Amino acid sequence: MEDKRLEATARLLEVMNTLRRECPWDREQTFDSLRSNTIEETYELADAITDHNMEGIKEELGDLLLHVVFYSKLGEEAGAFDYADVANALCDKLVYRHPHVYGDIHANTPDQVKENWEALKLRKKNRKSGTLGGVPRSLPALVKAFRVGEKAAATGFDWQKREDVWDKVKEEIAEVEAEMRSEAPGSREKLEGEFGDLFFALVNASRLYGIDPESALERTNKKFIRRFNYMEEKAAAEGHTLHELPLEKMEEYWQEAKHEETFNLSLIHI
Repeated sequence: MEDKRLEATARLLEVMNTLRRECPWDREQTFDSLRSNTIEETYELADAITDHNMEGIKEELGDLLLHVVFYSKLGEEAGAFDYADVANALCDKLVYRHPHVYGDIHANTPDQVKENWEALKLRKKNRKSGTLGGVPRSLPALVKAFRVGEKAAATGFDWQKREDVWDKVKEEIAEVEAEMRSEAPGSREKLEGEFGDLFFALVNASRLYGIDPESALERTNKKFIRRFNYMEEKAAAEGHTLHELPLEKMEEYWQEAKHEETFNLSLIHI
């Protein structure tokens, strides 16, 4: 098994060398030109994971691995680092951040492991950046809010009881409603700020209850798309488009879609 993995890695590195040398497109690529593609590939992997598509996960992992190898090749050409440097740096980091495995620190629960990880990560980073300095600036806002709350909580800055977060959510809802009624100059910007505060409070609520807000929202996105597609297909089967139908008829189709989903789900659990 180990020989198989080593052979595959060596083959991949050699293929990368050949492509960089002989392919016009690959020769022109830079760190900057590949950045957007890397982000796209990451989202494609996320989609495959959400769909529990193992074949898709394997394929998308390969695409991401290509980017790791490509960036490593670019670093090698620049005389900055190569694939071995990347892999060894990762190994060193994993050993350093797992003292309960490689050292004499005790961590018996996942929460203790995570607490140690964050503490060691902060110690290793530039202290000027602070606790939140390690959160990537380019993260999507929802994911960033979750990570910011998570890192702040690791310092002890968090609700003592998770139930208490709902007081904050209710407070933010009241402020949104108050701003919606305002006609003062600049109210739109203030309303945007209040919505942001409400979203942030809800993200913290999901964190405290062990829910990934990104996964939760994507699940709802997929559900809405599935039901909306059902409405369009139902209307088309009756010779209509949704634009031609009254809202009451569209609501009827929506309820049918919900009922069909519930029925199909019940069959799965029989």
